[in-house]
Amino acid sequence: MGLSMRYSDAPQVAQLLVAGLILAAAVLGLSSHFLGFIPVAIPAFGIFLPKKKENRRVRVYMDGCFDLMHYGHANALRQARALGDELVVGVVSDGEIESNKGPPVMSMDERMAMVRSVKWVDEVIEDAPYAINEEFMNKLFTKYRIDYIIHGDDPCLLPDGSDAYAHAKKAGRYKQIKRTEGVSSTDIVGRMLLCVRDRPPSEIQNHASLQRQFSHGHSHGPDSHPQTQISHFLPTSRRIVQFSNGKGPRPDARIVYIDGAFDLFHAGHVAILERAKALGDFLLVGIHTDQTVRTRRGAHHPVMNLHERSLSVLSCRYADEIIIGAPWEVTKDMVTTFNISLVVHGTVAETTDFKEGDFDPYACPKQLGKFKILESPRNITTSTIIARIVANHEAFRKRNEKKAESERRYYANKQFVNGD
Repeated sequence: MGLSMRYSDAPQVAQLLVAGLILAAAVLGLSSHFLGFIPVAIPAFGIFLPKKKENRRVRVYMDGCFDLMHYGHANALRQARALGDELVVGVVSDGEIESNKGPPVMSMDERMAMVRSVKWVDEVIEDAPYAINEEFMNKLFTKYRIDYIIHGDDPCLLPDGSDAYAHAKKAGRYKQIKRTEGVSSTDIVGRMLLCVRDRPPSEIQNHASLQRQFSHGHSHGPDSHPQTQISHFLPTSRRIVQFSNGKGPRPDARIVYIDGAFDLFHAGHVAILERAKALGDFLLVGIHTDQTVRTRRGAHHPVMNLHERSLSVLSCRYADEIIIGAPWEVTKDMVTTFNISLVVHGTVAETTDFKEGDFDPYACPKQLGKFKILESPRNITTSTIIARIVANHEAFRKRNEKKAESERRYYANKQFVNGD
């Protein structure tokens, strides 16, 4: 017969062809189980061919008060984001905080601004409930397409003693992360309250006088300057790497530089960093040493030490790189070394930062035509936050006593949690 084919053989050939296609489809269907394909129908033959499977992104949820937001909050959000592809964050309402913990220091607007600024956050839900009840949990699963609810290894108890995450745990949709060592909002408020401890009631009631004492480091008790610097943070090089972007500027990048103390990193800092970043391609942030801040602002400053302040700034999506322990003066060598195109400074600053008769720390960039004053979007400083604590001293003292007890229990029963 050679290569010739009789007309009568055509039906057999057709059957063999169809059988081969079906076999191939079966093999491809089997391979889809291992290679991530899903079958798609071809009507002409009634068989299936592979189509690349669409991988749905894993969405995780974490909530919190995020009051006096610090690097511990940021690290928790970083860890939560690592457990999924997208991080949705719920910010608890003012009323819920008041009912469960005591008065918040920062407003909802300020707390929302802080959470949105964290570079690991993809979406924010305003006025989230303090406890995740069944109704809200189902809303997270359906409306927000959440796969897992995240919280730290420290217990979160409601006023009645029940677990705020009991429903999520029962549903099998709960994951735990490691609490950041050595810091909490309670600890930070405690550092500020040290300056008013053991004072007569008449002196505590004089808020303006008390605020001046804190600002200028004037104290008459044993709790003067060193004790307000207490920190239990254990800085490691690995933590810095975890927070860092790990990328330098392009050779042709326009580099903008801004410096400051960035103590009690707040919404005002975030707003000015965002405005500064908009003026270039790469934002370099200089963070002054503890000694520099203490010299300018007084013995009780800074509330947060250099390492703590550095991590807070690094967590902000607008900061590309930081100088840890930046000098007070911006020199020509600095401008050249970091290839700085523009140095900026905000209009809102601590009144004690620039003293009468001082030399101008920005004289060099001004002479080079590389200096610009930026209008600060928010009128808030570290001192105004401290003033809020001082003005509501008794309420925050009671709140801290309640929280301090729960934290003591946590540390007494603390166990190693893998991962960070």
